[in-house]
Amino acid sequence: MYSHISDMVFHMKTTLNIDDSVMQRLREEAARQGRTMSELVEAGLRRLLEESEQDTCQVREPLPQWHSGGAFVDVAERDALDERMNKGR
Repeated sequence: MYSHISDMVFHMKTTLNIDDSVMQRLREEAARQGRTMSELVEAGLRRLLEESEQDTCQVREPLPQWHSGGAFVDVAERDALDERMNKGR
């Protein structure tokens, strides 16, 4: 018998502290859907993680641009910069 490692499914048991009212709603929803609570929790976590992943990959809007009218002086020219800065004194 030949089996690929990709065919293996691993599950991990863990303990979570969940508020009683949330657990009650989870039980009710699982019963309503005919699914296990574990299935619903896993589906919810997958959805949360996928949304989070999409948020980090989302393209952000560009920063606003404006025109200042240009520079009064080339900041690389120290004497011209000093003169311009001291002009108002």
